[in-house]
Amino acid sequence: MPLTKLEKLRNVLVRKIDQGKINYAVPDLWNAWDYDGEEVRKLPSQEILVNPYRFYSRIIDKYILPNKENNKDYLKSLSQIKKRKISKNEVGGDWVRKSVLYSTMIRTSSAWDHDRSFSLDIENFNALKETGTFVKMLVLLPLLKKMGVDTMYLLPLSRFSLKDKKGELGSPYGVANFFALDPNLKETMTGKSMTLEEEFQALVEACHMLDMRVIIDIIPRTNAVENDLIKDHPDWFYWIKADEAKDFRVPYVKELENTLPPDAKYMDQVYACEDVLRHIKMFQFDPKTQDPVAYKKLCETSQNIVEDIEKQFNLKIAPAFSDHINDVQPPWTDVTFFRMFMDHPKETRKYLKDKSIPPYILFDTIKANLFPGDIPNKELWDTLKNIIPYYQKTYGIDGARIDMGHALPKELLAMIIEEARIEDKDFAFIAEELNPDNALKAKEAGYNIIIGNGFWMQPRIWEKKLHKFVYGAKDIALPMFACSETHDTARIAGRDGGKTLARMTTILNMVLPNLVPFINSGQEVYEIQPMNTGVDCTSEDKFKLPANDLFYGKLALFDKYAFHYLGQDRWELADHLDGIKKIRNAWLDQITDLESYEPVYFNEFDTPCIGVSYFNKKDKKCLLVVANSNVYNDVYCNSDLKKLRERSGNLNNFGKLLYSTYEFGRDYHDFSPDGRVYFHLGAGEVKIIEF
Repeated sequence: MPLTKLEKLRNVLVRKIDQGKINYAVPDLWNAWDYDGEEVRKLPSQEILVNPYRFYSRIIDKYILPNKENNKDYLKSLSQIKKRKISKNEVGGDWVRKSVLYSTMIRTSSAWDHDRSFSLDIENFNALKETGTFVKMLVLLPLLKKMGVDTMYLLPLSRFSLKDKKGELGSPYGVANFFALDPNLKETMTGKSMTLEEEFQALVEACHMLDMRVIIDIIPRTNAVENDLIKDHPDWFYWIKADEAKDFRVPYVKELENTLPPDAKYMDQVYACEDVLRHIKMFQFDPKTQDPVAYKKLCETSQNIVEDIEKQFNLKIAPAFSDHINDVQPPWTDVTFFRMFMDHPKETRKYLKDKSIPPYILFDTIKANLFPGDIPNKELWDTLKNIIPYYQKTYGIDGARIDMGHALPKELLAMIIEEARIEDKDFAFIAEELNPDNALKAKEAGYNIIIGNGFWMQPRIWEKKLHKFVYGAKDIALPMFACSETHDTARIAGRDGGKTLARMTTILNMVLPNLVPFINSGQEVYEIQPMNTGVDCTSEDKFKLPANDLFYGKLALFDKYAFHYLGQDRWELADHLDGIKKIRNAWLDQITDLESYEPVYFNEFDTPCIGVSYFNKKDKKCLLVVANSNVYNDVYCNSDLKKLRERSGNLNNFGKLLYSTYEFGRDYHDFSPDGRVYFHLGAGEVKIIEF
């Protein structure tokens, strides 16, 4: 058998060990696998000094490769490697319903100031990269395994544009080429001995050897305002005059309220609005349509097609903006929309006095699922449907989240899902659907789970939104993320309740019905600075860190940023989750089976307590989970467990406390003579009891 890419990486690093006698520090959290290099030194900062070549090669040798089996192609999906059979009550990709997901932006998650120069350098004193890379991500895998994570969800990996970039480094969502990886993720230690593509392949192989799956993020609705498709396909985009670009703004319909969905019932007022008509008049035909001969000559000599189009044709690609009417967000200057149809929408064409006007961006034209045209942009659709199969064939990925997939033309979405499942029938899809009411539509479209609204509901403990989220989850047509934050939202540890709230929700999320645990990178070390302020954030959230912090005022999605891996409580959540994962794994079949689930209610009025339970018919056991959502005060409560007793037939009045936030395991016999079970729960405490 030829060497795997991971083995090739190991060999490249081993050959360079003699070059590693340098000042190279990593946080001790990156050593959840007991590195035993003879040079290692523990620093007062809780960093360790290592030889980087030995450090990264040894995790491959010691921790990952011992799991390798012969005659296995680890660049296939894990379902294909293990030949997983899809049961009768499943659809392909339903494995994700039993997973624990970890969302990571590799550029940030594996970033560190290795030379301790108090700056995060693209290239440091030793000519080594301090922002994250595929290779450095390997040493985080043991920590993820400790936390029970079995699926890495990777934020966009594609090469992105730096034109009109956000922040210091730019947004990975401004994709310039779907089929090329971000060159910034290349590891300098490997030099020319490994390609960027081989290093990503090595990371995927490592995950698969550790029984971890890999999900990627794709963005088929938008593209960067400077991207590789413009030159050959200028008609796939929307154009305005370059000298008018400074005046481009989102049209405002003053007769309507703010942030309304683009429903057809509003379009009479939208198209009657003077500001909308002003906006539409800004748009122009693409340069190739305007002058095919001149454009062909330009393409033959151009070194920068975007700049040259602006100079010769006075044209510029229009930036994207929200499809919600009167959304307060400004234009998204670094990205633009694809033109999904080559004609205007059927539904709103009647409002146009001149049907031959240039294509334009408006709330309806960019919401192609609701406002399709008659002429699909077939060549574009063929390009978009082939993105996922390319990553499947080249890297062996296991699933994908489709950014704004619900806003794509329905036929295109079906093509994307179908093409992926032709390649791998057990490929999983995550819907970027935040409204649980739309879960059934997502299910019918072929998705396995939706993001849902946990990030909004869970932090609002005082309004009982967490209660509503937990008790209502069983009625949702598809499982949702059990999450209290995402890469777009405020950090849970930065909200009212702080670390206590973060710990309580993170632990509770591991054992909830019809919900899939989702951990946002940095959440495990109680990061308080959001990665982005796109959803459910305030203007102050960007400045959560102390003013003297290296990353004060910065956002990981756009800037140089490393998580605070040296925090005093850096191991706390990982240690808690290490214990929880054993309980979760033992009860996984019941936790993910609504037939085994029974909600638990309490006899006290308006209690902050939340309870769920699961019944194992075969072993005649019951798992009871209770949590106190009051993060400042303890509480006493009791429950008669009537429903659970009826289902079990004989529920004994004693059990085992398997887990508690504040106490060790013990026999549990806090029952009254009439069979009610009593709980004393500390602030934000979770207890798990097996009867």
